[in-house]
Amino acid sequence: MDNRAEVREFLTSRRARITPERVGLPSGTRRRVPGLRRSEVAALADMSVEYYAKLERGNLSGVSPAVLEALVRALQLDDAERAHLVNLARAADGSDTLTRPRSRRRTRDQWTPHRSLQWTLDAITAGPAFVRNGRMDVLAANELFRALHADLYATPGNQENLARFNFLDPASRRFYPDWDTFADVAVAILRTEAGRNPHDKDLHDLVGELCTRSDEFRTRWGAHNVRHHGTGTKHFHHHAVGDLTLAFEGLEPAAAPGLTLTVYTAEPGSASEEGLRLLASWAAIREAAPETERSTAG
Repeated sequence: MDNRAEVREFLTSRRARITPERVGLPSGTRRRVPGLRRSEVAALADMSVEYYAKLERGNLSGVSPAVLEALVRALQLDDAERAHLVNLARAADGSDTLTRPRSRRRTRDQWTPHRSLQWTLDAITAGPAFVRNGRMDVLAANELFRALHADLYATPGNQENLARFNFLDPASRRFYPDWDTFADVAVAILRTEAGRNPHDKDLHDLVGELCTRSDEFRTRWGAHNVRHHGTGTKHFHHHAVGDLTLAFEGLEPAAAPGLTLTVYTAEPGSASEEGLRLLASWAAIREAAPETERSTAG
């Protein structure tokens, strides 16, 4: 994930998706490229074609905020794409080395949650809650999250990574009724992290593995889509309690920048709220089962 290649492919993909009609230009009949020409983007951004071509070749080093904002306007980037472009520019300058939170540079095995964070997660008893990094490694979780994601924990090869589970474990197709949506989100989160932290070897390795082993991942990765993923609704199918529709909120812990704390909840009075109560009972019985078996055996 060389930064220059990342910049080049991101800008090229954003240019390709904008039709001339969308920006008030005639479409013509002799276009050899999808979307806008470089000259058209340059005119919309009020810069020379030569300068824009330099940027699109991957050279964002030293680019001013004003130039970045001109690209945002010309390419009609949304908030997530704008943030991604800024992160790419910081990485090109090398400034991300100083501004990137230390927790993003830690591997999964090196980071352990402070005990008060685990206490906080354990205190959330009405809904699943967990902490992840930008690679989608699950770093800490409460009992309901572990129960909801029983399939994730069932296969050691997942290494408690939601992207690996999504694309490499057949169980995810049953667990995620909206599998394509989850797949799109997973890739967008990894793409965002790649722009924010381009020197993360664990992320390089994960992306390489998924590109090699999953056509669905490789195709999505090539689209260069990014997004903010802070709130919304997701659908799950748990093998023991059935369908669940859960709202979620994602928060960044002040003590651990770069990580995301996500809490799921169900609409009060809904079937999914009852489903979460059943899930809690199922989890309690499952946790007690080994102890009961040991007592019986003794």
